[in-house]
Amino acid sequence: MTQQKPNWLPLIALLAIACTAPFFASSPASAVTEGVNAGDTAWMLVASGLVLLMTPGLAYFYGGMVNLKNVISTMLQSFIAMGVISVIWVMFVFSLAFGDSIGGFIGDPRTFFMFGGVFEHPLELVSNLDPNIKLSFSIPFALFAFFQMKFAVITPALISGALAERINFRAYVLFMVLFCIFVYAPLAHWTWHPAGFLFNMGVLDFAGGTVVHMSAGWAALAGALYLKRRKSVVEANILPPANIPYVLLGTGLLWFGWFGFNAGSSTAANTLAVSAFATTHVAAATAGISWILFDVARGKKVSALGFCIGAVVGLVAITPASGFVTIPAAITIGAISAIVSNYLAHWRANSKLDDTLDVFPCHGVGGMMGMLFTGIFANPAVNPLATKGLAYGETTLFLKHLLALVIVSAFAFSVSYLLLIVTDKIIPLRVTEEEERLGLDISQHDESLVEA
Repeated sequence: MTQQKPNWLPLIALLAIACTAPFFASSPASAVTEGVNAGDTAWMLVASGLVLLMTPGLAYFYGGMVNLKNVISTMLQSFIAMGVISVIWVMFVFSLAFGDSIGGFIGDPRTFFMFGGVFEHPLELVSNLDPNIKLSFSIPFALFAFFQMKFAVITPALISGALAERINFRAYVLFMVLFCIFVYAPLAHWTWHPAGFLFNMGVLDFAGGTVVHMSAGWAALAGALYLKRRKSVVEANILPPANIPYVLLGTGLLWFGWFGFNAGSSTAANTLAVSAFATTHVAAATAGISWILFDVARGKKVSALGFCIGAVVGLVAITPASGFVTIPAAITIGAISAIVSNYLAHWRANSKLDDTLDVFPCHGVGGMMGMLFTGIFANPAVNPLATKGLAYGETTLFLKHLLALVIVSAFAFSVSYLLLIVTDKIIPLRVTEEEERLGLDISQHDESLVEA
């Protein structure tokens, strides 16, 4: 077992938070009950659990694709997000995302500090710029806050796939926290808060193609560029995936959990939730088939890994569109998005960019494809909050989505790259060559599936 220099500061910080937290308590006994629907609440409790299940699913999905020396470290990078992000979300990040708006760009961190007032808050988010703009709920506001927490948890975990096999674990945790504060929370506020400037611009993102997948994808690209290539890639000594059945299991958990991710974004047990549920499944199924057929067309064999990656790309691409498009449109979205991501993943493999698990081609590009397809196929008949897309003869929404794509891409990439520089100044981001050779399981955690 290797020894590490003792560091009491993180524990002291956590204990300080633990000792002061009770003084900001919000009591369920004083919760707003008028307007709460029992059926909607029951569904959203289930949906919240389904979304949280996606993070362990991601751990298996990523863990099966890295080599045997890095399985535990890679999986832990997803699991640690469930701990760290949950705590800071309760403290102030939920307020940054959904608190009283400051100019349409960020929420006031004092609004729900330590979740104060989440039970007593009215069941709606109202724009402080225009009181007529609001999002109303039939579930306790505290449940909405916890549902949104699960989205914040999985987003930085997605990034870890691009940094796998060479990232310093402590530096990853610090970057994850900074990303959640300075990238995720602002994007969530812009897109989902009724005072957010993208919301007011008319941009549609039903369940997080912009907020979750584009932000994670661009951060992953920034991380891959900043960390540069693994030694194994430079030396052309890449080890095979550790466990394909892990990938299959992870895909199943992600697919299952994604029903909560997308259908739950209706925030009610209604027809819209059913529509989002259906488009989610159809897009994933089509994309999985599309990916392997594109492989076959290029002379490759049908692979379990290919179907799994394709299905996840379909889930990513349908996410922003799931509550705005028809079920047949989901077939188009899944099929084309999988082919585009497959082609870019193949291009990436032949380039000098070392995005370990192709997070940018799959999540970043998949999220952008979903955003563009929302601008094409959005249909008010599915969701009255939508405006007609390009396929129905209207150009306005599509042009707005093009502009938003550029804004979000530039913001997510540039701020993420800056945060990587800041993190590296505090804690070195990359492990040493010797630690990389040993594998991160041993060098970072003193745990391993195999002997070093």
